[in-house]
Amino acid sequence: MSQSFTEFGLKPFLLTALTELDFKEPTAVQAKMIPVIREGRSVIGQSQTGSGKTHAFLLPIFDGLEADNHEVQAVITTPSRELAYQIYGDAKQLAKHSPEPLKLGNYVGGTDKQRQIEKLEREQPQLVIGTPGRIRDLIKSGALDVHTARQFVVDEADMTFDLGFLEDVDQIAARMPEKLQMMVFSATIPTKLRPFLKKYLVNPVVEEIPVQSVISPTIDNWLLATKGHSKNALIYQLLTMGEPYLALVFANTKQRVIEIANYLKDQNLKVAVIHGDVPARQRKRVMREVQNLDFQFVVATDLAARGIDIEGVSHVINDGIPEDLDYFIHRVGRTGRKGLPGTAITFYSPDEEEQIEALEAMGIEFKPKEIKNGEIVDSFDRNRRQKRGKKSVKISGALAGQIHKKKKKVKPGYKRQIQKAISKEQMYDRRIKQRQDRRTAKKQKKSASQRYTEK
Repeated sequence: MSQSFTEFGLKPFLLTALTELDFKEPTAVQAKMIPVIREGRSVIGQSQTGSGKTHAFLLPIFDGLEADNHEVQAVITTPSRELAYQIYGDAKQLAKHSPEPLKLGNYVGGTDKQRQIEKLEREQPQLVIGTPGRIRDLIKSGALDVHTARQFVVDEADMTFDLGFLEDVDQIAARMPEKLQMMVFSATIPTKLRPFLKKYLVNPVVEEIPVQSVISPTIDNWLLATKGHSKNALIYQLLTMGEPYLALVFANTKQRVIEIANYLKDQNLKVAVIHGDVPARQRKRVMREVQNLDFQFVVATDLAARGIDIEGVSHVINDGIPEDLDYFIHRVGRTGRKGLPGTAITFYSPDEEEQIEALEAMGIEFKPKEIKNGEIVDSFDRNRRQKRGKKSVKISGALAGQIHKKKKKVKPGYKRQIQKAISKEQMYDRRIKQRQDRRTAKKQKKSASQRYTEK
């Protein structure tokens, strides 16, 4: 039985805001979390990207904000500036429908700290949204007063821990009242995060929201073997052959992002670049330009995978498979949102077979594709040989030891080296056999000749 947002008993202005967003039914995480948060319970929500968790905590927070109380009432931390901007944007959309003005504060690194301090000395925001480092700095300076806060949200807690911001979050929480409603949202709950959760959450409601599918069923998830071709050239070909509405290209390092972007610019494409070394103000401007469709192509690191919610992304291209496989889901999840169709294309080479198999073990299905005559066509299943049955190859003990030798890190091309070694040994065996066959034939011929002479 489907639910409606009206069943939560939210303030009328929030229902008006949801109508403007065209949100008709709550998602699974919203349906489970909103009633519990409205009861004042601390919660741990484990859900994947794109599950609707931002509004799962924003709606009950706004429902409880007191417009005539000009103190900090709730604080939301998130590990990246882009995520903070995104949540702040969602919060502003809700706030504009409030019959009484609500004051929101957005505080992230790389912005004018002194100006923020001066403004905070005049008035405190009722809702604080920002990155842990900047919020902690403003609290330490005495400008931001959070001891009045009743609610504290730690969004993307696993990413917060991975990026080393948990100590900042700990210091922020220590400045808040003992009776505090904590809301922790995370795609995963790492073991090392649990001491923090135990410290601040007393008898929390824990909800793990299962996803119906790892990636949206509206996404075409393609696997494209590079086969020694230039990745840069392949990316350019893919971006220009299908006229994507908006395409995100993900690379594993900022150096690779710059390399791809420079190549595409040399081909006269207008490209936006996002990585950790791009100054905050510039990143904000680029994001605004992308949202305004000034750019059709964006090249980014994984900073963008969980930090950017861009409307209408039609294509995602993975230049390589991320080291943290969870980021693959976050990357692909940038397209196919809100039921819209999307295409995700992942490059792979034979030495990345293990990562592909690990993704498949997570429930991700790929369609093998290749480019022929300027078109993307179905390709053979890369495991077709295994499915037909492998031929047993007799190899020497020394080579077997080389193959089965345990290696912590398999170097690129290692499998090709092994295959080459096997082929070399097989060729050596064939030559020995041919030599033996020639000697046998020679002996037989000599023996026959002697018998003829004796006669």
